[in-house]
Amino acid sequence: MQAARLFLQLRELPKSGGRDSMGRWLAIVLVLIGASSYGLLSSFIKMAYDQGFTDGQITPAQMTMGTVFVWVLILFHRKSWVNPFRGPWIKLGLIGIFGLSLTTVVYNVALQELDASLCIILLFQFTWMTIAMDCIVKRRLPKRMEGIAIALILAGTILAVNVFDTNWGELSILGILYGLISALAYSIFLFFTGQVESSLPPLMNSAIMLTAALPIMYILYPPTVFVQDNGGMLLLWGLLLGLLGQVVPTISFNIGIPKIGSALAAMLGSVELPVAILAAYLLIGEPISGLQWGGMALILGGIIISENKS
Repeated sequence: MQAARLFLQLRELPKSGGRDSMGRWLAIVLVLIGASSYGLLSSFIKMAYDQGFTDGQITPAQMTMGTVFVWVLILFHRKSWVNPFRGPWIKLGLIGIFGLSLTTVVYNVALQELDASLCIILLFQFTWMTIAMDCIVKRRLPKRMEGIAIALILAGTILAVNVFDTNWGELSILGILYGLISALAYSIFLFFTGQVESSLPPLMNSAIMLTAALPIMYILYPPTVFVQDNGGMLLLWGLLLGLLGQVVPTISFNIGIPKIGSALAAMLGSVELPVAILAAYLLIGEPISGLQWGGMALILGGIIISENKS
């Protein structure tokens, strides 16, 4: 609840001249919070799978509880009580379907097929995908410091996931495919969130995205899982995963990304990887080698360079 109050307080900060007074650096912090929250997700999903749940149960629970939580926040935040159809609700809905929903579905499947560390490196391809989208749409080449930052981030990623000790011959091709699709879907979410101009409060933007994603998700995973014998525990897992995977990242990104742009947001999103590695170490006991620590240092260096690009 403290995190929720922080987001509501940030939303109430005044605006002037089209430039939000909360400032560029606070927007950067919000994007980092969203990425860090998403970085915690893999370990908790693995823990849920260890308790016997499947992606067909976890995914609808995660999306449903995340959506409900956002609407509850809106209920207690009067400034968010606006007509959602007065904003770009179609664009926001499409981002929810092809960004949030698709990312969640395919990433959760990949986590059942592959180790968490490999899923992370596949998802992490969103970094260069988002930069590429920004360059294509704006018809520009990557800036010099952007290129250096990307190189550091990719090199750090290879080290941080301990890729050299992976037995590639035993990997699931389907899992790899799902992991790459999740990266593309995540980059779509990051890029187009930065492109959509909306006068709606960030909470309402988030609610539209999440609500639009539910019907498509229920087609893939009927909500009958909620009436099964373990439905109560499933809802608790859904609440936790929904907060980490939908609520905190969506609200943070909706506030922060429009202030800093999708290219920088993709760079800052790199913090997701070291957070995920640390969470795997602390929560599910995966070891961290010296190479992985070095990889995380390179990633953080890339983030710093990306903010000081010229």
